[in-house]
Amino acid sequence: MGKKQRPEEIEVGSGLVLVDKPAGWTSHDVVGKIRKLAGTRKVGHAGTLDPMATGVLVVGINRATRLLTHIVGVDKTYTATVRLGQTTTTDDAEGEVLENRFANAVTPEKLDEAVTRLTGEIMQVPSTVSAIKVDGKRSYDRARAGEEVALDARPVTVERFEVHDIRRLDEGKTVDVDVEVRVSSGTYVRALARDLGEILGTGGHLTALRRAAVGPYSIDQTLTLEQLGEDFGYIGLAEAAAQLFPARQLTEEEAFNLGHGRRITASADAEVVQPSGETIADAKGRREGLTAAFGPDGALVALLTDVPAKKGASSSPDAAEAKMFQAKPELVFAAQ
Repeated sequence: MGKKQRPEEIEVGSGLVLVDKPAGWTSHDVVGKIRKLAGTRKVGHAGTLDPMATGVLVVGINRATRLLTHIVGVDKTYTATVRLGQTTTTDDAEGEVLENRFANAVTPEKLDEAVTRLTGEIMQVPSTVSAIKVDGKRSYDRARAGEEVALDARPVTVERFEVHDIRRLDEGKTVDVDVEVRVSSGTYVRALARDLGEILGTGGHLTALRRAAVGPYSIDQTLTLEQLGEDFGYIGLAEAAAQLFPARQLTEEEAFNLGHGRRITASADAEVVQPSGETIADAKGRREGLTAAFGPDGALVALLTDVPAKKGASSSPDAAEAKMFQAKPELVFAAQ
């Protein structure tokens, strides 16, 4: 991580803290701890992890909380253990056992076939203990109150579903399967465990879950809460934006205009660099998605989107095509 300071000396600016969330803590618990360590109440996170889960929790502090909305929707990678041969009320190990079935007929070939059916673009029914609202009330609150909850299937993408290990327990009555999945936002790994068991006819639930990556941020970049208590490391706002979005360097005039909410030349007509360092070719008119715009001093000025130009933006016929689009500041971080 970029900036490190001892807590007693800390004067935290704005940035992202990559936390290795411990088991037993809620995501809100972690936010509360970071508030104390950073000495600011302006703290949020980019995607809830269940208390039983561990791993990458991206926490924003101060102005970087405005980036969190754009991190929530990125792909995520998890390692997990699925227990076949047993179903529970919550689709994980924290629920009550509903049914025991024999899993001794599960073979690597059958497992691979089932995993293939759950890979790609699929329709998934979320677990009833999810945070999805049903008539204004969280599904998990209704389920825990004994209500029957029926959630609609929704499209999700499982980009990768790999089996790493198979262990037979209780003379084969149950089987533990270690897996790694890369999934789109909104995918429930508990539901994948449940559905894997249903396809195999054994039932299944999740016994362990660790978030290995959130977008560009991996588990080996994280710090534990104990480490943060000793040395508070975080990624500064400008560095974080450059890791998350294509980057555009501004002139002083452009930075001034954006800082005051005005539009500038479309990003499609400017040099834009990917987080990987690769320069993006001229997009000819309009660039899709957000672009991070940086001032001459390196500070993050705004997040931009190319939009249709306002009427009267250009009176020159030769410049008509170039002026069809302009870069509009969606979020302004600094006035130059």
